[in-house]
Amino acid sequence: MQRRLINRRPARPAGILLAALPFVVLIAAYLLASSARLAENPNDKLLPAPASFASAMREMAFEPDRRSGDLLFWQDTAASLGRLGLGVAIAAALGLAFGLTIGLIPYVTAALSTFLAVISMIPPLALLPILFITLGLGEVAKVALIVIGIAPFLIRDLSFRVAEIPEELMLKAQTLGASTLNILTRVALPLLLPRLIASVRLALGPAWLFLIAAEAIASTEGLGYRVFLVRRFLAMDIILPYVAWITLLAFALDWLLARLSRQLFPWAERV
Repeated sequence: MQRRLINRRPARPAGILLAALPFVVLIAAYLLASSARLAENPNDKLLPAPASFASAMREMAFEPDRRSGDLLFWQDTAASLGRLGLGVAIAAALGLAFGLTIGLIPYVTAALSTFLAVISMIPPLALLPILFITLGLGEVAKVALIVIGIAPFLIRDLSFRVAEIPEELMLKAQTLGASTLNILTRVALPLLLPRLIASVRLALGPAWLFLIAAEAIASTEGLGYRVFLVRRFLAMDIILPYVAWITLLAFALDWLLARLSRQLFPWAERV
């Protein structure tokens, strides 16, 4: 059989090199552009040299702030991860509870499915001023934006997954005398948990977006707050490392969830 391109797979060393190639190209392109701009104007702030990044991040991460005495980089990281974790956890709990009942109980499906479809079309960022007016400028409004932003997606995705459970499986459980609660907890729930982790992974990107937006508008600490605070000074030597750090955190969370899913539900990974 002719080996077509779609049937060829790279060996592991080649796969690693191919995965690293886009990052190498991106870094090289930045270094070339930065060198060109700094050659024309040594005081250029748009594309700082790597030494500027190192100096700025050393000050942010390892030197206490003169006013508060805090290490601002780690303080911002802890604040943002706390808000993100709480918001995603609440949204996941709501998604699991409502996804199970909407997907499994016809009366709940009839009552909430259309309402949920309409609610999920509301742009969450449009609700941000309302949240700040009604809940204040504190932590509650920021966490609420994350929950409102991703919970409808989680609920709909999980309810669709419950609806896809084979009818034969439900009939067998009922034949064996399982009650509605038994079917919820012992049939649907175990099948739904791997999908919950997959759905949360997909929702992490929007969750970060809502977090950064909330912190940028009303906050005194956080990764999004710091990025928008220093933008007025054109401090790209702080903005770019913060953006890279946010990206790294998001990737690490996604990787951890994927690993957790493989450890807890290996059968789902095989399927």
